[in-house]
Amino acid sequence: MIRSTWGGRSAWALVLVPCLALASMADDYAWQWPLATPEADAGAYRVELDAAVYGAARSPGLHDVDVLNAEGIAVPAQLFAPDAAPDAGTRRLPLRWFALPQPLAERTGDIAMSVERDADGSVRRVETRLSGATTADAGDGGSWLVDASALREPVAALWLEWAPEAGSIDRRYRIEGSDDLRDWRLLQSQAPLLDLARDGERLQQRRLPVDAQAKYLRLTPAGGTGALRLTGVEAELRRAATAPDPLWQSLAGRAVEERGVVHYEFDLDGRFPVESADVQLAGNSTGEWTLYSRDDAEAPWQRRAGPWISYRIGADERSAPQALDRRVRDRHWKLVGRVPSPQAPALRLGWRPEALVFVAQGTPPYRLVAGSARAARGDAPVARSLDAIRGARGASWQPAVATLGAAQPLAGDRALQPAPEPRDWRSWILWGLLVAGAALVAGFAFSLLRQPRASS
Repeated sequence: MIRSTWGGRSAWALVLVPCLALASMADDYAWQWPLATPEADAGAYRVELDAAVYGAARSPGLHDVDVLNAEGIAVPAQLFAPDAAPDAGTRRLPLRWFALPQPLAERTGDIAMSVERDADGSVRRVETRLSGATTADAGDGGSWLVDASALREPVAALWLEWAPEAGSIDRRYRIEGSDDLRDWRLLQSQAPLLDLARDGERLQQRRLPVDAQAKYLRLTPAGGTGALRLTGVEAELRRAATAPDPLWQSLAGRAVEERGVVHYEFDLDGRFPVESADVQLAGNSTGEWTLYSRDDAEAPWQRRAGPWISYRIGADERSAPQALDRRVRDRHWKLVGRVPSPQAPALRLGWRPEALVFVAQGTPPYRLVAGSARAARGDAPVARSLDAIRGARGASWQPAVATLGAAQPLAGDRALQPAPEPRDWRSWILWGLLVAGAALVAGFAFSLLRQPRASS
């Protein structure tokens, strides 16, 4: 069973795969890192890999990086790319809102607004005019104008609050957006609001999806039953998930002459997910470069970036790093310049750490292991399970964070030696039976030859 305080057993059934091992797998890995899990009963954790883990890994697909429990048994785990890192969630901010005249529920038209502001720019008083008739404090007729002009980002949704004595509500609202209070565009045709009670149970739906950016939002009834007295409006804003700056591995190269042309080769000690490259030369410089890589020293080179212009003028003016066509983990790299360089360049390879998400199956503590020529992680369907949990707990839910401790040697170089080829015992037994049968026949023949001939 999974030790967890959150429900959704059906979702976690996706990752309750058969045990990957019946005995400890620790002897199959070269290194281990203890995992700190502050939230003891989180159920699922996300650990970010560091340079030491990439340096220990040997598998091109990072399949020799896994998580073991206290019994040394691998738990369900899946590797996530940097692009799939969790977003920063959402936040909610209160907005000013104003009741619109009752006729707006039955007709449409331009709205003229007179706004009185305080010295700090906040709105103190609003007068609305519809079709030439001035209405001040017209009362709440079920239509509202929401002022979102202070926001500089799209509104994901509106959250409405109303007086508890409103009774049962089952209404739909039309949501429109405008930047000048004259031209309106439709954002949602029928967004539902619910507030139903029965036998002591209550069902509420206060969230109206918007998914748009507009200075002003207009809410008008589009059908349903019930009346409500609005008391507050909040805007749900999504925090943008900004990609972290890449980390860099700086490599010193060696000049190689091939068919009269000199290029530079580099060796990367680790399975880093390289996604960008940069060329460094001392002092002011410029050049046109093409980058190649391969994983095996005998394989053909594959072009990864370029040709691109790299330059440096003074201390601050320099070219931007070059993005690769895709993320690669190759060990061998080659840099070819269009014009021979008077000095050997240094190659900088940029990468962003990936995350291994695992389910806390079995007994803690847990440890991350890496570096093996014998064992391979079997990716469990963790991503689908996380999607199911978010559906029940909200889109902003994320696994708890686990952190790596200090690296510790485990099986060392023994784990990097391939496992011996399993013997085919059936062939050995068959050959043994054949040899034994041949020896038996030879014995009978020899005994017959030694017997004296019978007299005629």
